[in-house]
Amino acid sequence: MALAALKGGCKAFFGYPITPQSELPEYLSRHMKDYGGVFLQAESEVAAINMVYGAASAGIRAMTSSSSPGVALKQEGISYMAGAELPGVIINVMRGGPGLGGIQPSQADYKQVTRGGGNGDYYCLAFAPETLQETVDIIKEAFALADLYRNPVMIAVDGLIGQMMEPVDVDRPIPDYDLPEKNWAANGTMGKRERNIVNSLYLKPVELEEHSLRLFKKYQTMKEKEQRYEIVNGEDAEIMIVAYGTMARICRSAIETLREQGVKVGLLRPISIWPYPEKAFDELSPTVKGLLTCELSTGQMIDDVKIANRGRLPIGFFGRTGGMLPETEEIVAAVLDMLKELRHE
Repeated sequence: MALAALKGGCKAFFGYPITPQSELPEYLSRHMKDYGGVFLQAESEVAAINMVYGAASAGIRAMTSSSSPGVALKQEGISYMAGAELPGVIINVMRGGPGLGGIQPSQADYKQVTRGGGNGDYYCLAFAPETLQETVDIIKEAFALADLYRNPVMIAVDGLIGQMMEPVDVDRPIPDYDLPEKNWAANGTMGKRERNIVNSLYLKPVELEEHSLRLFKKYQTMKEKEQRYEIVNGEDAEIMIVAYGTMARICRSAIETLREQGVKVGLLRPISIWPYPEKAFDELSPTVKGLLTCELSTGQMIDDVKIANRGRLPIGFFGRTGGMLPETEEIVAAVLDMLKELRHE
């Protein structure tokens, strides 16, 4: 992940150690200088995100990373960045919670990532990759997307993805974006223009409403253009599992087992979790009789599934939390139980 950030053009990293993402800043502390960038271990998570704010204000590609409670501390700064329309990348290697919780894999930060814990009307682009290759590709692209929309981008992985090893191609090309010049940045006038002021403070209600509505229009553009998802075995599925990240990996094994038993099951995998891929639900085959939401939480994504479903299909839920990973057999059993209910057996 750290190397992907460097390949994506990151020139400044500010962070603070917390398990299970400490290897990321450790790597950058050694190698950032090789890419002409700046690494600084801040005195706290609050300081780190405000340093990202400062570097981004000067037009620098900047990022931070943390884990669950650390990201919670960064939320005010993330809101400030969204309000000031500053690009930046925030990686959350999720652990169990609430509170300090534990260091095992979890997806219990879904609402924190997709809804934000900061104040005001704002959203961050948010992605939840499933493999290390997808994580690398998305991190590299995240810096371009942040610049394109002048908005923070959050990437949510969990402790398993954060600690696993898989072969990756860190030089695989990403989409080519036609990025505008950063003529808004506070990076020196060179005697050629008026000075820029980076700010999220609007004391006049009329001005703040205009600003918020302009941001809202930008978020609507993101919703239209940045919904990302994958549908697996959806052409004849009777049950569609909805899962992302590590849980999606486990569900793939369950689907193989069920298919071997003649049970037609597919996978709808959100890649963008904000904007949520509502378009994917409009593509479901007429053979689908129900949706089973599977999460490493007590059900944080299920509200988005309900919204995207629009009351069309029954929705079931299976989840493990606290850092517990389910066995394939548990998901198989959950699918079979849902099928029995749907068939009134």
